[in-house]
Amino acid sequence: MRDFSDIVGPSQQSKSEEWAQGFILNAKSGYTPGVVGFGIDAIGMLGIKLDSGGGRVNTGLLPSGASGKVPDSFSRVGAAVKMRISKTELKIGELTPNPPVLTFSDIRLLPPTYQGASILSQEIKGLTLQAGQFRSGSLLNRSGHSNMSAKLGHVPQLSIATDRFNYVGADYRFNQDKTSAGVWYAQLDNIYKQQFYNIKHYEPVGAWVLGANVGIYDSKEDGSQRLGNIDNTAYFSLLSAKYQGSTLYVGYQSMHGDDAFPRVFNNVSPLGNEVPTYEFAGREERSWQLRHDYDFAFLGAPGLASTVRYIRGNNVKTGMGYEGREWERDLDLAYTFQSGVLKDLNVKLRNVVARSNYRTDIDENRLIFSYTWKLL
Repeated sequence: MRDFSDIVGPSQQSKSEEWAQGFILNAKSGYTPGVVGFGIDAIGMLGIKLDSGGGRVNTGLLPSGASGKVPDSFSRVGAAVKMRISKTELKIGELTPNPPVLTFSDIRLLPPTYQGASILSQEIKGLTLQAGQFRSGSLLNRSGHSNMSAKLGHVPQLSIATDRFNYVGADYRFNQDKTSAGVWYAQLDNIYKQQFYNIKHYEPVGAWVLGANVGIYDSKEDGSQRLGNIDNTAYFSLLSAKYQGSTLYVGYQSMHGDDAFPRVFNNVSPLGNEVPTYEFAGREERSWQLRHDYDFAFLGAPGLASTVRYIRGNNVKTGMGYEGREWERDLDLAYTFQSGVLKDLNVKLRNVVARSNYRTDIDENRLIFSYTWKLL
C-alpha cells in the first residue's frame, strides 16, 4: 500500500493499495548425453487478484487499463530450448536474465521475462562470459510481450520503444574468490548504449569481514537517438563491515552529465543507493546511504532478520528552477519458518517513508509471503 498523501486535486489518486497472489512454476530439464547436450526450460506465471478497486490501482502488482478496471487474473507461459557444449550454454526463447545491465527484478508480484537468446561460458576458471539479444519483453504486471522502453531516473519513457536489447560482458573472480572485476556493454537499440565497470572485494580481518562494491556506468545516446541526446555517468560505492550477526553499510552515489540514469523500463539496477521506492538517480544527484542488517540467529532466533536503511540525496537538477532534494527510510523485518508444515515459508514486512521536494512523497507498507516448493 502506497499513500500519496501530499497529492491534492479532484483528478488525483491519493493511494495505491492492492493484494494479490502470484504463482511461478519453473521446470528445468537436464541435458541429453553426448558432446553436445540439448534440453528445455519452461516457465509459467499466474497472478490472481485478491483485492483491488477504483482509486487504488497502479501498485505494479496487477494490470489495469485506461478504464481503471483490474482483471481477476493474468498469466504468461514460455519456454526456452538450450544447448550445452563443455561449459558453454546457449538458450533461445523465454528468459529471465540477470546481468548488471539488465538486472533481474522481483520487486512486484511476478518478474519480467524477455524473449531472445543468451549465451554463457565458463571455460576458463574464474572467468564468466555472457552475451545476448532480446527482441521483446514482458512487464511485471502484463500477460503479453511488447517492445522495450527506457526509464530515465524515475521517469518512464513509454512513448519510445525498440525491439532489440543487446549485451556482452565478462566477470572474473580471483584472489581465492575474494575479488571480482566486471566489464559490460549494453545497447537499447536506437535509444541508449551503456558501459559498466565494477570491482567487488571482501576481506576477513579477525572476527570481521570487510567488503567493498564500486562501480561506474557510462551512458550515451545510440543510433537514431529516439530519446534525443543522453549523457549520464553514474558512480557508486558501497562499503560494508560484518561482525557476527551485524552488517553495517555506508554508500555514496553520484550522477554526472545532462541526464538522469537510463535503464530498461520495469527493471532495477545494482546502483549502490537504489532502493525499493526512490532510485536516487536524478540528473546530477548526489546521495549517501547508511544501512544496518541483523541476523537474529546470533541471539538464538534463526530465520529472523532485519534491515534498517536511510538514504539522503540532493543537488538534483530538476529543470524547475530549484535544487531537488529527497530522502528515504526503509525498515524490513523478515522471518523464515525453520520447521513444521510452514518450513521455508518467508514472511517479510516492509515499511517505507520517502520524501522529496520535486516528486511525490510516499508512505508505503508491503507484506510479502514467499515460498519455494521443489517438486523433484
